[in-house]
Amino acid sequence: MSTIFDCRDEAQLLAGMRNARQAIGRGELIVMPTDTVYGVAADAFSPTAVQRLLDAKGRGRDQPPPVLIGSKDTLAALAESVPEPVQRLVDAFWPGGLTIVLPAQPSLVWDLGETLGTVAVRMPEGHVALELLAETGPLAVSSANLTGRDAAISALDAEKMLGDSVAVYLADGMSKDGIASTIVDATSLVRRGDEEPGLVRILRYGVVTREQLHEVLGDLLEPDDMQEPHEDHTHEDHAEEQQDGNP
Repeated sequence: MSTIFDCRDEAQLLAGMRNARQAIGRGELIVMPTDTVYGVAADAFSPTAVQRLLDAKGRGRDQPPPVLIGSKDTLAALAESVPEPVQRLVDAFWPGGLTIVLPAQPSLVWDLGETLGTVAVRMPEGHVALELLAETGPLAVSSANLTGRDAAISALDAEKMLGDSVAVYLADGMSKDGIASTIVDATSLVRRGDEEPGLVRILRYGVVTREQLHEVLGDLLEPDDMQEPHEDHTHEDHAEEQQDGNP
């Protein structure tokens, strides 16, 4: 039987965080508030837990979840490298509503699905999310909804869709604006041999605007007229509606 903890109450916050940590440790799912929409989370380093997350949402392995982290420094442990322009994005927008796709660190022992060697990473705002991530480490997190349904903007919304597939629900009121994160593909900035670095592509528009990205990246941001559909389908964002992507 799932339990909803109202994290606006100090006693429930402490109990909820304890139960959420324990659930993650057992390979179970939790729902957590983020600064964008509510997310359903699993231990990123447990293939069984990640598969449980995909099953709960009705997704396949061709739609791997992104990873939320609790500190900027963790990005260097998950990505093969962090090019200087990506560091600028991190400094400008983290914690916040920007998800960055980079080549994954080859030494990582995990299985998020068919990522084609990439990882989508974000550091969210919000004390509940950040405190939990500080204790659990990186979490695989997708929007807390069934595929094809609107992303949950409250724990009750999430519970109506996901029910007992989730062990613990952490509630923190309504989502601030219900808008998902912006997703950018920065994989082309990581040089391969003598290749010249490429441009950063916007995969999904969300909280962070093109204008804000351009202020940080300048000419490294791919122009609108170059935005064409990709043929690959790594990460759930390539072919998803904005409301049914990652948080």
